[in-house]
Amino acid sequence: MRITKHEHACLRLEAEGKQLIIDPGSLTLPLSDLHGLAAIVITHEHPDHWTPEHLERLRRDAPGVPVYGTAGVAASAPDVIVVSPGDTVTAGPFTMTFHGGRHSVIHSSIPVIDNVGVLVNDAFYYPGDSYAVPANTEVDLLAAPIGAPWLKIGDAIDFVLAVKPRRAFGTHDMTLSRVGLEMHRARLAWATEQNGGEFVTLDPGDSYEM
Repeated sequence: MRITKHEHACLRLEAEGKQLIIDPGSLTLPLSDLHGLAAIVITHEHPDHWTPEHLERLRRDAPGVPVYGTAGVAASAPDVIVVSPGDTVTAGPFTMTFHGGRHSVIHSSIPVIDNVGVLVNDAFYYPGDSYAVPANTEVDLLAAPIGAPWLKIGDAIDFVLAVKPRRAFGTHDMTLSRVGLEMHRARLAWATEQNGGEFVTLDPGDSYEM
């Protein structure tokens, strides 16, 4: 399985000639080369994780492609298949199990919304905007949020320590300066290495083969 990081929180997974797109949001450039699109996952309704324009473009390129998301996403976009923690779905070569349930707290004045993390093929995990740890799972590759209004780097370190991935890379990073990005990457690299794992640096457009 091949993982490509796009801007901010958007990820592309490829396997057996099919693709899975996760969280194409407002900070992500338009996606191309969308051959064999098997599914789209939107972890929650915030605009940095999905936009109507991205979703319309993807559906135009792949009519009938299933879109999985929370009830909050389904309230804003048509024909979204609502998923909740504990659900498992399969689309092409991708088997997805959903975890967590709630977005991390930004501030007491801001309502907490639903959020799902997604585990793909029991190997790749992305928590959306949360620190939800998939239970009883050995994560081969973790996409770890690295910068956000809700994120404190100490909490992100604890999250990586709890997941114990074999490999990890940073995502959700467009709110950081270059200096901040490098600092946070170094912290998460340390956390990954504490359990014998390896931290991988991926910039937008970079890919990793699992």
